[in-house]
Amino acid sequence: MTHLRLKDKKINSVVANLVAGSLRIGQTVVLPTDTIYGLSCAADNARAIRRVKQLKNSDPKKPLLILVDNLTSLKKYVFLTKEQSARLKKYWSATARPTTVILKHRGLLPKELTGNSDGLAVRLPKSKFLIKMIKAVGAPLVSTSFNLSGEEVIRDLKLLMQYFPKKKCRPDLVLDIGACRRVRPSRLIDLRSESGPIIIRK
Repeated sequence: MTHLRLKDKKINSVVANLVAGSLRIGQTVVLPTDTIYGLSCAADNARAIRRVKQLKNSDPKKPLLILVDNLTSLKKYVFLTKEQSARLKKYWSATARPTTVILKHRGLLPKELTGNSDGLAVRLPKSKFLIKMIKAVGAPLVSTSFNLSGEEVIRDLKLLMQYFPKKKCRPDLVLDIGACRRVRPSRLIDLRSESGPIIIRK
């Protein structure tokens, strides 16, 4: 495991290239997100997705969310109506709180993401760095809370070794910018129903 601690929270091009390269070759990476630290991998890599679930000790059938860089690329992976697109522009505006939506997928990504359901959870991050990484990898990124299943999320990565004492059970790369301030997860809305949005998590 490589643990990069950034004192000034500025992610330079060298670090960005290292992160992107790690994701492209199928490694698992801990990244700061709009909310909490997330455990990520390339969303088109089934082996890496299984590794993420193994690290979290979570149910192999549990669905995971992905991060996309824009609405255009999203349409490649999910079915999107004009009404749904209009809602997403509102949910994903610059001033809106982080929001994850569930849409009907096209079956182009590994089944490990969806738990064999027809839905795929998706979010457009506000972080310019995350969007840059998605573009650099050329695929959406898996993003799930960085913690063992059933336990609290890890806000301060100085505690990482306490939660993951075994070397073989640690992520490949950790990008540490200090303790995260926001602990509230993203809002979760299911947009698959014809009767309208279903708020799953406020």
